[in-house]
Amino acid sequence: MKRRVTAAAGVPTRRAEDRVLRRWCGHSAAGLETRRAKRRITAAAWLGGLALVLLVGAVTARAAAQYKRHHQNQIKNLVAGKADAAVTFCERFLEKNPDDLESHFILAMAYSQQKDIAKAMAHVEKAVAAGLPFARFLAGPRGLLAPLVRSDAFKAFAKKHPTPLLHGPMVGSVTDSSARFWVRTAEEAEVEVAVQPVYTREVVLPVVAKGRTSADADYTAAVEVAHLAPATPYRYTVSVDGQEVPIGMPVFRTFPKAGAPAKFSVVFGGGAGFTPKYEHMWITILQRRPLAMLWLGDNIYSDAPKMPEMQRYCYYRRQSRPEFRRFVAATANYSIYDDHDFGTNDCIPGPDIEDPPWKRAVWNVFRQNWVNPSYGGGPRQPGCWYTFSIGDVDFFMLDCRYYRTLKSNPPTMLGPAGKEWLKAALKKSKGTFKVLASSVPWAYGAKPGSKDPWQGYKEEREEIFSFLAAAKIDGVILISADRHRSDLWKIERPGAYALYEFESSKLTNIHTHGVMKGCLYGYNKTCSFGLLSFDTTKRDPEVTYRIGTIDGKIVHTFTLKKSRLTHSR
Repeated sequence: MKRRVTAAAGVPTRRAEDRVLRRWCGHSAAGLETRRAKRRITAAAWLGGLALVLLVGAVTARAAAQYKRHHQNQIKNLVAGKADAAVTFCERFLEKNPDDLESHFILAMAYSQQKDIAKAMAHVEKAVAAGLPFARFLAGPRGLLAPLVRSDAFKAFAKKHPTPLLHGPMVGSVTDSSARFWVRTAEEAEVEVAVQPVYTREVVLPVVAKGRTSADADYTAAVEVAHLAPATPYRYTVSVDGQEVPIGMPVFRTFPKAGAPAKFSVVFGGGAGFTPKYEHMWITILQRRPLAMLWLGDNIYSDAPKMPEMQRYCYYRRQSRPEFRRFVAATANYSIYDDHDFGTNDCIPGPDIEDPPWKRAVWNVFRQNWVNPSYGGGPRQPGCWYTFSIGDVDFFMLDCRYYRTLKSNPPTMLGPAGKEWLKAALKKSKGTFKVLASSVPWAYGAKPGSKDPWQGYKEEREEIFSFLAAAKIDGVILISADRHRSDLWKIERPGAYALYEFESSKLTNIHTHGVMKGCLYGYNKTCSFGLLSFDTTKRDPEVTYRIGTIDGKIVHTFTLKKSRLTHSR
C-alpha cells in the first residue's frame, strides 16, 4: 500500500522525513531503506509535535503585556501578604488586556490567599480554557496556591486534567555513553526513563533507569541512563508511578567518542527574559539540531535573591511552555548563572560562602532547576563551575557571581576556588579546542565604563590570559553573554596568539544594547543566538561562529582555524 502523508496534516512526507534522518544520522550510517524499515519516529509523534506548535501559536497570539515586571511585582505583593493589592492591579489590567493569561494565574493565587475559592477557580478555568498549561497551578509557588489546591473544587477539576509530569524532561550531563533526564512531578513519585536507539537492524531492549522525585528537591529528580553508544540518536519514554506519560517521543543524541575528532554544533546565549511572543526562539534553535545548548546566565530574571517564591515562579512559567519543553527534551543542556538569576543587577555578593545568607538558598534553587554534571565544589564549596567535553573539544563553564568581590587585592570575579579549578582543568585538558564560557564579556569595549564585566577585574583577567601563554595552552576561544546583542571580538595579546570572543545574550529579551565600536561585528536588530560549529576532523581543525536570528536567518559567519590559536606560530 502506498504511503501518502501530507505536510499539511502535520506529518512529514517520506522525502521530508528522510531529510530528518540524514540530519540526525549522517550519510555514512545504514541506508535509508533500512532506516525506513526500522523507523521509530511515528506519525503520532509528529502530530503531537504539531499540536504543541499550534498551542504555542494560540498562546503567543495573546496580550503582549505578560512579559513586563508588573506580574513579578504582584508576586512580591502576595509574598508580603498584600493579596488585595494584587487583585486590584490584575483586575484593572484585565480590563485593558482581557486575554492576558498571566493575570488570571496571579488572580488565582491572590483569591486563594483570600480564601475565596470560587473566584480563584473561576480564573483557573478561564486560564486553562485559554491555553495556560494546568501544570502552572500544580507547580506553584505551592505555598501561595495551597488553599486553592487543597479545595474540593480544585481537586475535582484536577481529575479532569491529570498532569503527573509538570516539567521536563530536560536532557543534560550527556557523554558518549550516558545522559541524565531531569523531571518535576506533581507529587513525590517513582520515575522511569526507557531509552532505545532510533534505528537498528535488530530488536534492542530499552535501557531503563529509575529514580524518585523528592519534596526536598522541589519534586524534581535527575535520572541517569548509562551503557549507551557514542554519536547515536536515541528516543525515550518517561513513566511516572508506572504510567507512561505523553511527551511526544523526543530524540536526543549521545556525544561523539570522547577525545576523538568530530563534527558537531552547539548553541549558546544568555538574556532569556520571559517573553511569550519570543518563546518560539526555542523551536527556531531546535531546528538547527545542536548537540547542546549552553545557557550563559540571565536565564531568568527573578532579581529577588531573598525570595525563593519569585525565583521558582520565574523558572516555572518558562518550564511550563510547550516550546521550551520540546527543546530541552531533545537537546543537552548546560547552564551557569549571572546577576539576574543569582542576585540583582550587577550584584557583587562577596567572597564568603554563607554571607549574605541567601547565596546558598539561591544556589539550591538553581540546582533544582537544571541538570548540570556538577555544581562548583558541591555543598562544601557551592558554585556553578564545571567542565564537560564533546569529542575532543573541552568546555569550561565559569561561575562569575558567587564569590565576586571588589574588596580583595586584586578584585576577583571567580574567587580563589573557582580560579584554582580553572587553571588545573586547563592544564589537564587535551582538547583540540578549549572553550572558556563566561557569563559576562571578556573584551573591554563590550560595556565601556562598567566594572561589571571583565574590565572591572583586569588583574584577574590578565592573570588568566598570562597563564594561558606561560603554560602554552593552545586552542582557547572565549564565549560570553550579558550584553543584549551578538558580538565578535578580537583581543590582541603581545607575545601570544590573539583571543577571539563570541558573545550572545538576547535570546528572548525585549531590551536591546547598542553595538559597540571596536568589535569585528555586532548584531542587535532582533533576538539572536550564537551557533558554534566544530570540525576537528580537518588537518587544520576549525570552529565557525554564526549569529542566528529568532526567525532562523544567519546574519554573520566567521571561521577560526586552530593554527591561529597556537603558541608555536
